[in-house]
Amino acid sequence: MAVLPLLLCLLPLAPASSPPQPATPSPCPRRCRCQTQSLPLSVLCPGAGLLFVPPSLDRRAAELRLADNFIAAVRRRDLANMTGLLHLSLSRNTIRHVAAGAFADLRALRALHLDGNRLTSLGEGQLRGLVNLRHLILSNNQLAALAAGALDDCAETLEDLDLSYNNLEQLPWEALGRLGNVNTLGLDHNLLASVPAGAFSRLHKLARLDMTSNRLTTIPPDPLFSRLPLLARPRGSPASALVLAFGGNPLHCNCELVWLRRLAREDDLEACASPPALGGRYFWAVGEEEFVCEPPVVTHRSPPLAVPAGRPAALRCRAVGDPEPRVRWVSPQGRLLGNSSRARAFPNGTLELLVTEPGDGGVFTCIAANAAGEATAAVELTVGPPPPPQLANSTSCDPPRDGDPDALTPPSAASASASASASAKAADPGPPTDRGVQVTEHGATAALVQWPDQRPIPGIRMYQIQYNSSADDILVYRMIPADSRSFLLTDLVSGRTYDLCVLAVYEDSATGLTATRPVGCARFSTEPALRPCGAPHAPFLGGTMIIALGGVIVASVLVFIFVLLMRYKVHGSQPPGKAKAAAPVSSVCSQTNGALGPTLAPPAPEPAGPRAHTVVQLDCEPWGPSHEPTGP
Repeated sequence: MAVLPLLLCLLPLAPASSPPQPATPSPCPRRCRCQTQSLPLSVLCPGAGLLFVPPSLDRRAAELRLADNFIAAVRRRDLANMTGLLHLSLSRNTIRHVAAGAFADLRALRALHLDGNRLTSLGEGQLRGLVNLRHLILSNNQLAALAAGALDDCAETLEDLDLSYNNLEQLPWEALGRLGNVNTLGLDHNLLASVPAGAFSRLHKLARLDMTSNRLTTIPPDPLFSRLPLLARPRGSPASALVLAFGGNPLHCNCELVWLRRLAREDDLEACASPPALGGRYFWAVGEEEFVCEPPVVTHRSPPLAVPAGRPAALRCRAVGDPEPRVRWVSPQGRLLGNSSRARAFPNGTLELLVTEPGDGGVFTCIAANAAGEATAAVELTVGPPPPPQLANSTSCDPPRDGDPDALTPPSAASASASASASAKAADPGPPTDRGVQVTEHGATAALVQWPDQRPIPGIRMYQIQYNSSADDILVYRMIPADSRSFLLTDLVSGRTYDLCVLAVYEDSATGLTATRPVGCARFSTEPALRPCGAPHAPFLGGTMIIALGGVIVASVLVFIFVLLMRYKVHGSQPPGKAKAAAPVSSVCSQTNGALGPTLAPPAPEPAGPRAHTVVQLDCEPWGPSHEPTGP
């Protein structure tokens, strides 16, 4: 019994269970410093001369600094599976492209620095997956476009957004209005020319808004700006007050900026750029009584205008005021007019009716309004009867007239001739005699559109044809080269009425912008589907008609040959003397053996009296070996 304890003591003791060892960390990328001794892990590679994101990154890292390198793109696989990354700095690289979904795995990321790169646009998929992002720094890039959905994933968490020093002319203001937790918004040093009213009304936590050095002439009041300190309040803004910076803009100091003048400011450098009386003066040194507006005055309106139905009409109204008044038009029926398939309202006060109808006549009202008031003017439009319809080729069952070149042409040949004529006219863009637009040779599915030469308009870039049918209001557009004077439409539907207008697209020398000018309009109808005259079921009887017509032609040829044979026998049996006294008959025989026969002298001029007919008899014998050709 004493041996058993001894054996138990000699048995090797089982190793105690040890805690699991951590996974072997990835090697630190070359030229980088990695802090891996304790969590969180950091990979620091600033100024390492990297051309791309190192592929051997430790995917457990919480901080990754890649600033001041030469990285040109961020690919989808570069940051994959880095779910614990909290801070990412890619500042001051040469990044031009960020792949869609490149940050999709960075769901824990709090700060993303992309400033000092060469990004030109930011799409909807490039920031996908950043659902916990707090700070987004995009300053000092070349951004010219920001997609409306680019910030959707981080809209509820973003606290700091810096878009300064870019080339932004427009912003997705609706998307920016959803950043409910943003504290700092940097829009300075861009190309913004306007801010819509109420753009910041939902940013209740905004503490600093920087819009310096843009192209803003005015800043509309916003409910957010009620937190700005007024002059009536004591100096020194409360902690919750908003800081608004807007210096370096060409401000137009009129009554629209009185609300801004009433704010308490201390050391800003805002100045007025206009009107001339206030240009260059310090904004806060201009008294409130000098921020004035001028009500609009209508300086020009179109005289009473009369046009035939179907033609275009242009009504013009010009007004001046401070600020520049907005011009709107009201129809004779009291309806506010805007852009539609038949009308266009331009910001300069021009109203274009592309196709007038008899019901369009009446007194149109031009309303010019601004912040100081409004002014109205009346323009009378009279729509007369339409001009006589244009002649068009058509197939009918009427008998042919004398002298009609198509009198002996079958319907199929006439259609082919009309198509060839349409193609020839389309290739030869000669200006029509009419000053307006002509639609000629319109068949069931095609129509030839012609318009006069518009060379008096300088800088024409192209022509635009727009049309729609009576069955829908969807406009179809065709862009035509500037040297064209006609165009063949081939996508029409048979049996419909079309409204068509031709516009000249040119460069306005006064404004340098692209403008349009109507050349003319026309209304035409396509023909119903072609079918044989008097045959309501042409497809069913088509084969029968062809067979019957062929049989008639064959029978006619046989009868004609039989009549010729009978005439030959009758004249061949008569004596030669009687043939000269016979009734006037002209015998015609086909030359089948190559012989020309006797040469006939040309007939002498006939006297004024009764004409004597000469009968010429040609020997026409059956073909045989003895009638071989003997000479030319």
